Amino acid sequence: MEDVNSLPPSARRRLDRPLPAPPDALRRGPFRAGAFRSPARGPRTAVVLGRWLGAALLLCFATGLVSHLLQDPPSRLLAVGLPTRPPWGYRVTQGLHVACGLAAVPLAGAKLWSVYPRLFEWPPARSVRHALERAAVAALVAAVLLELFTGLLNTLQWYPWPFPFRQTHYWTAWTAVGALLVHLAVKAPEIAAHWRRARSVPPAGRRAVLAATAAAVGAVTLTTAGQSVPWLRALDLFAPRRPGAGGSALPVNRTAAQAGTVAVPADWHLTVNGPTPYRLDLAALRALPQTTAVLPIACVEGWSANGQWTGVPLPDLLRRAGLPPGSAVRVTSLEADGPYRTTDVPAPYADHPRTLLALALDGRPLTPDHGFPARLIAPDRPGVLQTKWVTRIDPL
Repeated sequence: MEDVNSLPPSARRRLDRPLPAPPDALRRGPFRAGAFRSPARGPRTAVVLGRWLGAALLLCFATGLVSHLLQDPPSRLLAVGLPTRPPWGYRVTQGLHVACGLAAVPLAGAKLWSVYPRLFEWPPARSVRHALERAAVAALVAAVLLELFTGLLNTLQWYPWPFPFRQTHYWTAWTAVGALLVHLAVKAPEIAAHWRRARSVPPAGRRAVLAATAAAVGAVTLTTAGQSVPWLRALDLFAPRRPGAGGSALPVNRTAAQAGTVAVPADWHLTVNGPTPYRLDLAALRALPQTTAVLPIACVEGWSANGQWTGVPLPDLLRRAGLPPGSAVRVTSLEADGPYRTTDVPAPYADHPRTLLALALDGRPLTPDHGFPARLIAPDRPGVLQTKWVTRIDPL
């Protein structure tokens, strides 16, 4: 974006030229003089709340990028590899993403409360520059609210809109961050003036507002973060998933019935393609050397939990098909359709000794909802990429 100060003086004068003032007869309701009298509002309150909200949004943005790249890696990353260690890395980043997003809800409400009288400034636009500044703020507020609203409903797996969630969430995040940077640049002098604690006695109510906001953020975090933080499970009151509840260590997002794979064919077999392709039925798979690994299922909705998985290491299956180390593969499910019916497994995962074609969970054969007869489980991958009901493996 071109800096306004780099424009010719004549252009800057046009931007700052006062616009015609609207008639005073329009000053009704919140537009009337003195409509907002709370002493707790003010630049210092807005700056403090803005710091907290900005930190939450930027951390949310950074961790969201991690999730997006893992689900849609550019081809260059597919070639050089994505991280596979630590195996719980995605569990941490996505847990932080959802926790920060939930914490940003009360923060955004408090921030809007501290500044919304500015929406009713008189005159609404003093100059072209002022009108552009307010338009940028409107874009920022709209993007942040849309991002938080759609993200919150995604944790509930409720999508009452016609557009694709993940792509919209991703591009709205870029819009929000871009608008935030523009807003910070415009407001930099005012932010700098109120960044440090004032030496004078704060207006009545400011500390109460900040304390109430901090308490709301703490309450939201403590009662929802247990879905991904084991030592907070006892306080997990309002999160949409409660790992361990009902005797099941791992919740299920998509059941076999929802996927249309209730009845596994009696002649089910695994096909592995390569220079020396082969097919194995379930008995033959179980007869191969097995490995057990403790790996988490970490879902994009924010919940995660460890499981003890037993199965055949994927590298062993690929070497048997004649595929050399460094090969990327595509895993296909019995699921009839859906965006995650297939998943591409980059070479670092395909070569990892703890990437398994799992046949058992916690010492028992897989149930249909957990992917019977076989499912993929790999370290540091989103749960949606841990394909269930696997039937075929193909080289890429």
